[in-house]
Amino acid sequence: MKIINAVSELPGMMQKEVETFLESKLNLQLATVDEQGDPNIQPVWFYYDRENEKLWINTSKSAKKTQNIRKRPTIYFSIDDENPPVRGVKGKGIATIIEDLNIVVPSGEKISLKYLGTLDHPIAKMISEESKKGEVVIVEISPKFYSTWDYGKIQF
Repeated sequence: MKIINAVSELPGMMQKEVETFLESKLNLQLATVDEQGDPNIQPVWFYYDRENEKLWINTSKSAKKTQNIRKRPTIYFSIDDENPPVRGVKGKGIATIIEDLNIVVPSGEKISLKYLGTLDHPIAKMISEESKKGEVVIVEISPKFYSTWDYGKIQF
């Protein structure tokens, strides 16, 4: 994966640091473009598939972001930690909508486990039920690059 520094004057992260960062419980800010060409930015839970270098989110089949991705699959994303030391990862990617329940259900469970720690939580149960009904899709993001920053590496 191509990793670049977000700002040339700031230190960035190395591959292993990016991978560890992407496994955190921070939200991913997903930016899509609507039919008028306007941006639509949504905070979402995500799962990082380290082996395939993909980001997955689950969302409603009828959500605005899903509609936007169907028309324009190029997306931007940002994940940042505002707690000192401030750091983050952002990038551009191609999003693919996956509707196969054999992928949607287990992928949704991985996302729920990451953020909720259990599948017994009411939100996890709701997501699972909606997934099994075909009302939820997985959006698989194939990043073209990661742009990183890490203020914890600044030498004063």
